[in-house]
Amino acid sequence: MADRGAPHRVVVLALGEVVGYDLQIPPQIFACAERAEQRLYDVRICGVDDRPVRVSSGYSALLDHGPEALDDADTVIVPGTRLPGPRRDGSLPDDVAAALARIPSSARIMSICTGAFVLAAAGLLDRRPATTHWAHAESFRALYPDVRLDENVLFVDDGDVLTSAGLAAGVDLCLHVVRSDHGSDVANRAARYCVVPPWRDGGQSQYIDRPLTDAGTGSTASTREWALQRLREPLDLAALAAHARMSMRTFNRRFRDETGLPPHTWLTHQRVLHARHLLEVTDLPVDRVAAESGLGTAASLRNHLRAAIGVSPLAYRRTFATPADGAGTPAGNSTPIR
Repeated sequence: MADRGAPHRVVVLALGEVVGYDLQIPPQIFACAERAEQRLYDVRICGVDDRPVRVSSGYSALLDHGPEALDDADTVIVPGTRLPGPRRDGSLPDDVAAALARIPSSARIMSICTGAFVLAAAGLLDRRPATTHWAHAESFRALYPDVRLDENVLFVDDGDVLTSAGLAAGVDLCLHVVRSDHGSDVANRAARYCVVPPWRDGGQSQYIDRPLTDAGTGSTASTREWALQRLREPLDLAALAAHARMSMRTFNRRFRDETGLPPHTWLTHQRVLHARHLLEVTDLPVDRVAAESGLGTAASLRNHLRAAIGVSPLAYRRTFATPADGAGTPAGNSTPIR
């Protein structure tokens, strides 16, 4: 583990052929996570030896670190890879197994896209929830039937092991980790610098191949934006459909197609996110936070927050509230979202 007061050590394990897009996500996102102009993460990229690693984009990368970088990692990330063993027959090459064995037992382990195949081959996902790119879900299930795979989500946080869906979902996962470690303010600033949304609605299911909807039938995007400005109001399916000028049945179907979620679930999720933001950046009483976010009572907010991240509103505020001087104290390990 890193020394007390030192930045959290993130080590990215590049396994050839590594997916170039995935490889660049962690150093970019975590390098932008700062508080009071101090970087919160130290990101290193390593291989299983000192040789260049082949990148899927048509070039090789000469890495600064070998597997010894894993010895004092606080978080280890395996990006997407075309490594034959884990992808084809469920086997794990000896050098990869040796590298993974160097990871401290206290470290958080993450994968992006097909990096989940490596974690599964190592037995790290047995009987645990996980995800990977939707296009590879069928082959993943055939190779690793003991993993509780869900290809409809952007990422899965199971506490000390986290997995993301394909490609850009790695951005979602890394921002989620920053948010869990240091709060929404730090994550939002990192997202703003990288010109990406701090949180994407819905799951991976919205990107899975499916027949196109009829042209000219409209979108629910403007209604979603309208609802976000009125979270404290008693919105329901009828109100949303009326704003979109659709029947409730058509609106419900269109909404699910575009977001991967039913309207009520999406709305509750947005209200919980807003409540978390208010708990972090304001000193409003909990019952006022519940009212402003549209969750009704303090008891309702407490139930929703516990269901989402497993903590009470007051515990969440103690952990993530932003001090007036912006200094703050880094939070501990990420809280599972189940």
